Amino acid sequence: MDLRNNLFGKGPRGGLPGRQVPGGPPSGGGYGQAPPPPSRDNYSQPQQQRPPPTSPGYGGSPAAMSRPQRSSGGYGGQPAGASTGYSSAPAIPLRMEKLPKGSLADQYIFSNLSAVSQRDFPSRDGNDVYVLLRGAQMQGEYVVTARPTPGFPDGCISLSDPQRQWCGIGLTDTFTGEQYDPFSQGKTVYLGILDVEISFASQRKITDTPYDQDQLSDIFLKQYQSQIFSPGQRFLMDLKGIPLSFVVKAIQLVDLSMEKGASSSVPSTSAPNARGILTNMTTINFFKGAQSPIKLKGSARRPAANAIIRPDFKFEDMGIGGLDDEFSTIFRRAFLSRIMPPGIVEQMGLPHVKGLLLFGPPGTGKTLIARQIGKMLNAREPKIINGPEILNKFVGQSEENVRKMFADAEKEYKEKGEESELHIIIFDELDAVCKQRGSSSGGTGVGDSVVNQLLTKLDGVEQLNNILLIGMTNRKDMIDEALLRPGRLEVHVEISLPDEHGRQQILKIHTNKLRVNGRLAGDVNIGELAAKTKNFSGAEIIGLVKAAASYAFGRNTKMGGMAVVPDNIQDMQVEHADFLRALDDVKPAFGVSEEALVQSAPWGIIPFSPHIQRIRDDGQAFADQISKSEDLPLFSVLLHGPRGSGKTALAADIGLKSDFPFVKLVSAKDMPGMGETGKIEMLKRVFSDAYKSQISMVILDDIDDMIEWSPVGPRFQNSVLNAIALLLKTKPPKRRRLLIIGTTSRRGVLQQLDIRGFNREIAVPAVSDHRQLTALLSNSGAFPDPAEINESVYELQNLIGSDRVDVGVSEIIATLKTSQSKAKRDQRPLGQIFAGELADVINMNNM
Repeated sequence: MDLRNNLFGKGPRGGLPGRQVPGGPPSGGGYGQAPPPPSRDNYSQPQQQRPPPTSPGYGGSPAAMSRPQRSSGGYGGQPAGASTGYSSAPAIPLRMEKLPKGSLADQYIFSNLSAVSQRDFPSRDGNDVYVLLRGAQMQGEYVVTARPTPGFPDGCISLSDPQRQWCGIGLTDTFTGEQYDPFSQGKTVYLGILDVEISFASQRKITDTPYDQDQLSDIFLKQYQSQIFSPGQRFLMDLKGIPLSFVVKAIQLVDLSMEKGASSSVPSTSAPNARGILTNMTTINFFKGAQSPIKLKGSARRPAANAIIRPDFKFEDMGIGGLDDEFSTIFRRAFLSRIMPPGIVEQMGLPHVKGLLLFGPPGTGKTLIARQIGKMLNAREPKIINGPEILNKFVGQSEENVRKMFADAEKEYKEKGEESELHIIIFDELDAVCKQRGSSSGGTGVGDSVVNQLLTKLDGVEQLNNILLIGMTNRKDMIDEALLRPGRLEVHVEISLPDEHGRQQILKIHTNKLRVNGRLAGDVNIGELAAKTKNFSGAEIIGLVKAAASYAFGRNTKMGGMAVVPDNIQDMQVEHADFLRALDDVKPAFGVSEEALVQSAPWGIIPFSPHIQRIRDDGQAFADQISKSEDLPLFSVLLHGPRGSGKTALAADIGLKSDFPFVKLVSAKDMPGMGETGKIEMLKRVFSDAYKSQISMVILDDIDDMIEWSPVGPRFQNSVLNAIALLLKTKPPKRRRLLIIGTTSRRGVLQQLDIRGFNREIAVPAVSDHRQLTALLSNSGAFPDPAEINESVYELQNLIGSDRVDVGVSEIIATLKTSQSKAKRDQRPLGQIFAGELADVINMNNM
């Protein structure tokens, strides 16, 4: 006989067997058995023996509990209690009547039972009944679990103070009651999840001992099994002499005949007209009362009730590309402990991570990933704080702004403790207000006070365990070190420039709408574009897609007196050629300084000697060594030779042909008027940018000019020299590789100053004799007739009386360009003019 048969005697009904609860009735194991109502040991009539279940598992129905299926059941139907279910019995006028004080009254009060007359609400076989109450003074309809009690007067019902408060019934009120059929609206009448708020019922009887939620759940299921519960319902429990007060906050209604695990997708409801029956498979979630001092010990069997990860979350919906490893690190370090059962975490003694620092170059997705983390989590809406907004002109207001950031989290943590929701604070541009203490030259010290206030909130005496501060910065080196220690912003995740696979993901994400709507041409090769966009950040890739779309707009717009949109605009598509043209418009901030490198070798490299080609081959070999060998993170080369010998041009040529994603040329020409501090900061910034790329090259041109070497004295900038020496020895971060090429015209000076950090030194010679000069002029293309070259070289020998030249290639090329202009102006032979001009240069060098 199942619950309906016990109540109404209208035929057998079946359900799924449930698991065994300690101290509860036997069960076949599964989430389906409708539990029998609790027996009444104070009844005068004999109890009916219930046959044991015979077919355990899902889908099976014990013979004694089989019942016909109703078409309105399942999740598509109306929940039980959404509208009233009635029995054939008429409504009975009722009034309040108290039970005599004593053990029976206490038993009814602390068992959430109401006493009714046996003649008003007869029981079929000695079990409790469900009574629906309604009245003019009541706001709605309420169902209570009642026990027909011998000797209780007709037309009366006993309700405890919590029950009357829930129903809104006064001691002198009259109302009606009738037997309630929970199955009248379908099969979705059982409680899958019951969320209850717990607190002490009396301030005079409290304890500091934490209540184990697993043990409390077992006691709750045993004591209230088969009772009906609704959101807002209030009741009491006497646990070891201490009265506890419960308030139902939300319920989840399930159909016991549904597939196992399907109930996890059913949402909970807090509607007061929803109601369901407690089974031995109901999950009880306890929440600490807002103002109650009660302490709850986390469950070791199930995760926290307020699940931190949204159940409908999908990583592919985040719109973040190229950050799979970084996101996995964030999830493992910051969130895995929050989805574990609280009891397990408490047993391990591990506090949750409260701070997360995202750092990296601009445009790599730090703000995006922080915003998407907020969407992923089943938490409050994140607070987004822009760093400079914290600062205020009034004394003490900046510190007050920091305290306001944590005010909501502090209030909820005091009320709910570990059951409070996670409060996420996204702090953008953290370096604006959290600089190293003592580094500011101002007299107010407000920056130091802000850092101190933030430290006390994150890791002070009254620690909060319900916060997650996500800080973002481009300059991790500027942030106070105390903030970066464990217990504060302890998880540091570098959001670096995406690799080729990451760029391909980002391109797919940001061309997805074009593809779905048929606006992306079939010839667009995402893989090729990903290979061509080395060191592009996510923001720059978005800019590339926008630029490509603008070329598609321009191609489909008729330009005349005014722009006219053609009739076939509906056929417009963004083509691969549009992306290739956009690559000329959008340049990566951490890419190749192509313009500076091309300007450093305006005439290209002229191989006037086999030694020049060997230098180029060696340079390419060094670049390949850095590019392909992960065991060699740092390599440096020094090109030395006389002025004008082509050292800078050779270094630029190596950089352009290396195919490195980051190549930066730093020259003394970029530092006019800079002091020592300015030069050091510039060098640090260049190398810091280089460390953000997986493979990079830095060219230090004219090191002797950078340090402002002067032979008179001698004088030089020692701090700049030391900075260069240290940078030559400093290895880049993990999984980063760097090739440094330096050039100097004073190798002896660097040796004298003890600059010995270069792994290789290569001499770049000048044009030494007439044979090399002839090869240089032949490859220059300035003389169409080879005979004119020979005549010019012969004339030069007559002018200087020797075949030695010893002039740098750049000086010879400059002299040749000057001679071409004079020959065109004076209508004289080029070879004759060039010989005279070069002779003057040689004689001047020999003076």
